[in-house]
Parts: sequence; structure tokens; C-alpha cells
Amino acid sequence: MKKRGVKAEVIYECERGFEFTNEQIHACLRTVKAWSKCADNEFQCKYHFLALPSSQTYPFDASLDWPKEIAGKKMDSYHRWMEVMVPVTLLGLPCVTIPAGNGSRGLPIGVQIFGPKGCDAELLQLACWYHRRTRGD
Repeated sequence: MKKRGVKAEVIYECERGFEFTNEQIHACLRTVKAWSKCADNEFQCKYHFLALPSSQTYPFDASLDWPKEIAGKKMDSYHRWMEVMVPVTLLGLPCVTIPAGNGSRGLPIGVQIFGPKGCDAELLQLACWYHRRTRGD
């Protein structure tokens, strides 16, 4: 694999991906399918939308590739600081991130709102409604 000009994290992902067997890949796909069925059920029976934090941390120094520690917990890979987004991404659900306020140092944080597959227009309408109500437009 050519390594010149490629971030170490990309090389790590590729090398790790090559280690997976077909059986492991199929097991992962079965897990995603089970999650998807569960999410579909929740949206059909209980909820129009759900919300999660958009990140586990406030914005960090731009000179860092990723935060190596959050609230005293070491991050063993660059995924950890943003792992709260993984379920929504893996399920391929529509999602918008809206501002949720600022922390004690004045740095912003957001909330991701997501819904069932195919609700993109409704999700965007909700985000627009929120924007109008919170920004005074």
C-alpha cells in the first residue's frame, strides 16, 4: 500500500479492514440488519424523530488530528470522539445537526435529530422550524 501523503488513520482503517474474514463481515451485516429492524419498529410504533448528541466533545484545537482524551478517558482511535454518530450512519437514516448551545468556555455543541428512512423532507422542515424559533428569523 502506498503510504506517502496518506494520513495514518486512513492506513490504519485499510489495514484493519483487510484483516476481516468473510464470516466477520457477514456477522457485522447481520448486526446492522437487526439494528435496522429495531429502529424501524421504534419509528413505526413510538417516535417520529429521535435525538442524540452530535459529538462527545466540544470543538477542539484545530492543530490536533482528533482529541486523544475526553473527560479523562483516553480515546484509542479517532472514532471514539464521534462514536455517538455511528448508529445513525450505519443505519443510513436521514439526520440533521442543529445547534444546542454553548459550554462553559463558550464553544458550541449540537444535537443530531434523525428519523426513519424516507423522512428527509419532514426532518428538514423540523430543522427549519427550530431555526426560525431559536434565531428569531
